[in-house]
Amino acid sequence: MKKQVYNPFLPLHEYIPDGEPHVFGNRVYHYGSHDREGGYTFCMQDYVVYSAPVDDLTDWRYEGVTYKASQDPNYPKMKYMYAPDVVQGNDGRYYLYYCMGGDYGYGGYQGPISVAVCDTPAGQYQYLGYVQNPDGTPMMKYICFDPAVLNDNGTIRVYYGTQYSYEEEPDFFENESYIQEEINMFGRSREEILSYPDSIMGPVMVVLEEDMLTVKEEAKHIIPYKVKGTSFETHPFFEGSSMRKVGDKYYFIYSSWQNHELCYAISNYPDRDFTFGGTIVSNGDIGLNGRTEQDKLNMTGTTHGSIVQIQNQWYVFYHRLTHKSDYSRQACAEKIQITEDGNIPQVEITSCGLNDGPLLAQGNYPAVIACNITNGAMPHGSNSIYTTTFPNVTNLCEERFIAEVSDGTLIGFKYFAFEQVSEIGILYRPENEQNKVVYDGPVRIDERCEDEENRQRVANTEIEGDSGNAYFEIRLQPEGKEIARMELQKKGQQDAMEWITLTVKVEIPDGTYPLYLVYHGAGSVQLKEIVFVTF
Repeated sequence: MKKQVYNPFLPLHEYIPDGEPHVFGNRVYHYGSHDREGGYTFCMQDYVVYSAPVDDLTDWRYEGVTYKASQDPNYPKMKYMYAPDVVQGNDGRYYLYYCMGGDYGYGGYQGPISVAVCDTPAGQYQYLGYVQNPDGTPMMKYICFDPAVLNDNGTIRVYYGTQYSYEEEPDFFENESYIQEEINMFGRSREEILSYPDSIMGPVMVVLEEDMLTVKEEAKHIIPYKVKGTSFETHPFFEGSSMRKVGDKYYFIYSSWQNHELCYAISNYPDRDFTFGGTIVSNGDIGLNGRTEQDKLNMTGTTHGSIVQIQNQWYVFYHRLTHKSDYSRQACAEKIQITEDGNIPQVEITSCGLNDGPLLAQGNYPAVIACNITNGAMPHGSNSIYTTTFPNVTNLCEERFIAEVSDGTLIGFKYFAFEQVSEIGILYRPENEQNKVVYDGPVRIDERCEDEENRQRVANTEIEGDSGNAYFEIRLQPEGKEIARMELQKKGQQDAMEWITLTVKVEIPDGTYPLYLVYHGAGSVQLKEIVFVTF
């Protein structure tokens, strides 16, 4: 079988969200935050970089640790480095921009933008300083968060910011609780917060001098904070600024307040007159073909990423959630199109992603490359981690699998190229107290997540149960007819950690199709692999 690449496209033990892809020379480099597998908060590990040749996106190479949190002067007061970006300066060197924060993001809105530098795209970066005013003091205008950088024909532009809805409230100036929320969150005085004519929040841009540190042109909003009555009203900016120049147009990529989607806006200028364009991708496929939040196809949560042209194809890089949390996020990518009129139609999330076409329906694949995992009532996980029961990608040591697969769970893979496939199989095991993944860290549920009543919709699945009548339906459409059924083995005396291989004969015409497995049974199971047998 020829070499292929699937989503997530990095090794399955890697968790590098907030992707900023850049082509430097003949390689594409993936920069991002670095989550810990099964971690309890965001960005617990030092920055690492992966790269691939522009003509072979199956061949991702680990470049190693490029920068450590301990190199920043704010460490250990702030322990974690959040979403970074890298740009090549006019001197040919590479500059890394990032912000520091603590658990769950606390303190992440209160510091400056730090800068490190390296002679190569993925070498050992060294701390350089922070974005500063001409007098050398830290530049703290607006909220320094999620910096992104663009070398715009020699002009260095840094985009950053975050946005909450407090100041859109009609009684903001009379409601001291809103102002106190901002004081606590941003670490600024009441007087400073109220001194901004528009808002201290929102997406902004600052122009830097050739030294890549010093402010040349003062920071200003690129989109007004108040979005009611504008094209941004239903998809307001939240965080994750990223800017790309496509021809003579500027594309502002951002994470919206919906918190599961990457959106874009377009302007003829780098600092004003942006018009909302649409959603590029949602990690729950919300909005695609009218899909609602209630019918999302995965647990949703924060996403952050950008677009890049690699040779003649455009891609969007984003991330998915695992481990029932917002703190173990994995990098994914999809092909996109920029139409002649400049629009980017929303794309579906797939298992094949960067692959040159569908995956070959041959041999074994990890089950965790499923692009759709849902029991019909999946939660939203913004800055949260759940202990309630629902299907999820997880791990025990070096084994990675889909756990808590309960009655009615749908697991989907898009797409496979079927050719002379005679059997489809799985590697599974009944879930029980001996092999169940138990999270024993701190639990956090953010106010933006569903309320307790909604969370309980997914909370009460039985782990143990009679698997004697349990089976997986095989479908080629999510609501399609069953083309085969895999009856699971009745409970025996097998080792609880032992995986069971099961196959069933199928008749599938040659062609490209999605593959869906739908579980039915009283007990829960874990799924490690899917298997294709050909004639």
